[in-house]
Amino acid sequence: MNTPHSLYGLELDEIQAALGLEKAYQAKQICDWLTKGVTTFSEMTNISKAQRERFTALMGSATSSSVIEKSGDESGALKLGIKTHDGMVIEAVLLTDERGRATACLSSQVGCAQGCSFCKTATMGFERNLEAFEIIEQYVHLQQHSTRTITHLVYMGMGEPMANTTEVLKSIAHFHDPARFNISLRRITVSTCGLISGIERLTRDRLGIKLAVSLVTADNRLRSQIMPVNKRYNIHELKDALIAYQRAVGKRVTIEYCLLGGVNTDEVNAYKLADWLSGLDALVNLIPWNPAEGLPYTTPSEAEIDRFSRLLDTLHITYTRRRSRGQAIDGACGQLAVPLNKGLEYHLLTDDEDD
Repeated sequence: MNTPHSLYGLELDEIQAALGLEKAYQAKQICDWLTKGVTTFSEMTNISKAQRERFTALMGSATSSSVIEKSGDESGALKLGIKTHDGMVIEAVLLTDERGRATACLSSQVGCAQGCSFCKTATMGFERNLEAFEIIEQYVHLQQHSTRTITHLVYMGMGEPMANTTEVLKSIAHFHDPARFNISLRRITVSTCGLISGIERLTRDRLGIKLAVSLVTADNRLRSQIMPVNKRYNIHELKDALIAYQRAVGKRVTIEYCLLGGVNTDEVNAYKLADWLSGLDALVNLIPWNPAEGLPYTTPSEAEIDRFSRLLDTLHITYTRRRSRGQAIDGACGQLAVPLNKGLEYHLLTDDEDD
């Protein structure tokens, strides 16, 4: 086989073929180093020096990408700017919650084609899908730059995961593999703006991962104005797909509800949300909009959020109020954007989910 960009995401026989190894156990040795986050061949001390030098001459390192920017804040958030093998730039974030759990927020695409008007990523347009090894490498880079052990994964970074389903699911299989990172499927969340084709794929595969859906509003006309995907898959079709998913998988769905000041926080929106949720086993995640330059929205005041929360209480809607993390480094929900992917400037997206 041709020399791959990365050894991550490869099966043992593929590693053996890529490096021209004579013995299968040598591929297992290298795989073990990769799982530990060792990506420089010179550090793989149980491999002969001659072999290490040959691998280095062949590939340089075991990864295809490199970290070119790093920032953090007082909440414990860590954001990395990562340069891919073809010169694109993506971002990944590590978020730490009140209980000290570390969650990696991973990107699935360079940019995004969905055009959600409240999300900074949409201003980038779409460049390309990420391959599974590029998704896995984000986790590896985050772990290398953190003292905390990453226990949870959320596919909520740059891009729409359900528009890159094959590579996303391939990376999940790698993360879950007991011989690799051995991350429980219960600790992996995939978020979608509502691409039904992707939800149907998850329904067929019956994976034990968590599903989160960015809803923003249950007003069909308003949602079409805010989220173009609703013109293709409206909220009624989306609900039908989620009910089918729950029947097949038996898992609660998280509904991400980005609170836009003066837009979706009134009584009408509360009642429409309650009606739409009927028949679904769902937890609503209330997320105050995080400021993003150039976008036509405002963050609701605490009083506005309190009023909306009380409305949800009266309607017996199960919800949580998310505390924004990473905002100081443009690492909070909806803030990810690498402008034009040409100037190497940075910003970023999202948060974690419970296990």
